[in-house]
Amino acid sequence: MSSTSIKVTRAAKEHAAHAPRICQLIYESALQRGAGIARRSPEYIAEKIASGKAVVAMDGDKLVGFSYIECWDHGDYVATSGLIVDPEYRHLGLAGRIKECTFKLARERFPYAKIFSITTSLPVMKLNTRLGYKPVTFSELTKDEQFWKGCEGCVNYDVLQRNGAVRCICTGMLYDPEEARPNRSRLFPVLINLKRRLKNLFLKTRP
Repeated sequence: MSSTSIKVTRAAKEHAAHAPRICQLIYESALQRGAGIARRSPEYIAEKIASGKAVVAMDGDKLVGFSYIECWDHGDYVATSGLIVDPEYRHLGLAGRIKECTFKLARERFPYAKIFSITTSLPVMKLNTRLGYKPVTFSELTKDEQFWKGCEGCVNYDVLQRNGAVRCICTGMLYDPEEARPNRSRLFPVLINLKRRLKNLFLKTRP
C-alpha cells in the first residue's frame, strides 16, 4: 500500500461525520497498547473539527488518521492529542505527517503558546523530539483542571490520582517557542557579558 494517495489536511466541517469512527480508532488503539488514551465522545471530536482544531488523513472518502489541538490556561498552553492511524495504514509515515500538520496548526493559531503532549507511545515521543519537544515533568505543563479532568477516561487514571497528579504512565513533553527562537542562544551570552561589564563599570566609578 502506498501513502501517495492519502491526503493529510486540516479538518473541515464535513469531516465531523467521521467522529464515531475516530472515537472507535482511539479506543481500539488504547486496548491494543494496554495503556492510556483518554476516551472521547463523538460530540467532543466533532466540536474540535468544527472549530478548526483538528487534522485528518483521508484515503479518498475513508478516514485513516486523526489528531487535534486544544488551548489551555487562556492560550498559554496548547495540547496536541488523540493521534491515531488506522491499523491497515500504519508503517507508511502517516503518523509523522499528521503530527507535523498538527504542530503547524498549533504554531499558526497560537504562536506564543507552549505546546505540550502527554503520551505512552515511543513513536510519538520520537516525533515530538524531532519537532523540538523536550521531556518534562507534569509540573511544567498546564495547571488547568479541565485538562486533567480529561484523563478520567484513561485506564491509568488511578495511577495519576495516587501520585497527586504530578506523574503517571504518560511522559510529558513540551515545546517552548521562546527557547526555540534561533537567536536566543547567541543573544543570551551577549546579555550576560553586557551585564558583567556594566557591573564592573559601576564598581569602578563608585566612590
